[in-house]
Amino acid sequence: MPATAPSTLEPLLQARGVVCRGHGPYSLELAADECLCLSGPSGSGKSLLLRALADLEVHEGTVALAGADSRSMPAPAWRRQVGLLPSQSEWWLARVREHFASGTDGAELEALALAARLWDSEVADLSTGERQRLALLRLLQGRPRVLLLDEPTASLDPEGVARMEAHVERYRREHGAAVLWVSHDPAQIERVADRHLRLDAGGVHPAPAP
Repeated sequence: MPATAPSTLEPLLQARGVVCRGHGPYSLELAADECLCLSGPSGSGKSLLLRALADLEVHEGTVALAGADSRSMPAPAWRRQVGLLPSQSEWWLARVREHFASGTDGAELEALALAARLWDSEVADLSTGERQRLALLRLLQGRPRVLLLDEPTASLDPEGVARMEAHVERYRREHGAAVLWVSHDPAQIERVADRHLRLDAGGVHPAPAP
């Protein structure tokens, strides 16, 4: 069962009094190599909180990475270190390869059950699940220190869910990354989380025991 007590490690990501579009205030801490799952009612502000942490939404309060305030650096530099994967990935150019700064390791494609031919495909020809798995690879290519995952497996079948969970876990262990994972699936939370918090109109709280 996931622990609900705050980590005793020095926080890598720290949010204090975050308010976005009338939601909040929300405060939380996340240590390196920790996976914190966040759940809560629909419309409670989970996605907004993740976007605020990634500096994609105007917000009140403070967000810091290893003690450095997000306001102390340009937004693009912050987002390279604090990367967001939304529930529906966004694509801007016609072909998959155009969204990557460099080539992708074939082993990474294989790990996520992605055919090598997809690298040269047009985004419009991909399934929703293929886009989401490729979006994860795109995010990880920048080697972010924090992953903000907004229901990243909602569009995947059970095999795809298992592969993505394993890939995120492997990245977290290899790079000491912190992971904030929004999920509505109690079984998934049980599998991936070191801690589980609930978000509601009153803030962020330890999740009740199942």
